Amino acid sequence: MIKNLIKEEDIRDVDVKSVMTTSTLPVGGYSVNPYVGCPHACKYCYASFMKRFTGHTEPWGTFLDVKHWKPISNPHKYDGQRIVIGSVTDGYNPYEERFGRTREILKELQGADAEIMICTKSDLVLRDLDLLKTFKKVTVSWSVNTLDDNFRADMDCASSIAARLKAMKEVYEAGIRTVCFISPIFPGITDWKGIIERVKDFTDLIWLENLNLRGQFKSTIMDYVRDKHPSLLPLYQEIYTKNNRDYWKKLEVDVKEYATSHEFPYVVNDLPYERSVPGHPVIVNYFYHEQIRLKK
Repeated sequence: MIKNLIKEEDIRDVDVKSVMTTSTLPVGGYSVNPYVGCPHACKYCYASFMKRFTGHTEPWGTFLDVKHWKPISNPHKYDGQRIVIGSVTDGYNPYEERFGRTREILKELQGADAEIMICTKSDLVLRDLDLLKTFKKVTVSWSVNTLDDNFRADMDCASSIAARLKAMKEVYEAGIRTVCFISPIFPGITDWKGIIERVKDFTDLIWLENLNLRGQFKSTIMDYVRDKHPSLLPLYQEIYTKNNRDYWKKLEVDVKEYATSHEFPYVVNDLPYERSVPGHPVIVNYFYHEQIRLKK
């Protein structure tokens, strides 16, 4: 069911020359974003900067542009490429059930020898397992930075944590590589060990990324911590006002020690493609993802 977050008059169709754009992200050759805007309305969403390129003045999360493009006539153009679906939107946001733009691009890419990477917070991706199974290399990543659905609801309007984990397990069991993206890690709030223990038997990789507060949402998050977690406010001020990185340096040490003690492979800023040994996911620390190196 689509949450009644976006008014019908704030949903519009837009024509674009192509939905495939050359990616500036460290994870991909091409980015695909079938929508502009995202009804998940995550309070920490870095993609809110997209507003200034679209003319939208509405609050982030309250508008949605549905893209329409000229169909891809030669999917082999993308052979050998990495295609990331959902870099600045969620291709499986609830309105995808209605408009099917993500499913359409997967259909158009059929036959391409490309690596497909999907970033989502939704279980709707299960609908497209039939298409995903046809690609030689596919990765589906879910953002999970808490096991507490009350905190999740404070931060986003996306699928419940239970729904995300259930979808992750089903996709993993379908033979598709899965990622649990523990992002962003909220200092003192995110139980990263608990998340790893919960998902380790049905995920291939675990990515960890720090909470990076910048722009308009910095004050939103700081106000939230002040109201809901006042005991953590000094820590957040130390990190995000004084720019002290000691917390992250210690966390890096803790993560590495945890991985070693559990015999989980551990790498920094480097994402291998291979699937992991069941029950032993590869832990990838990229607190500072601008330094990442992604293997083909």
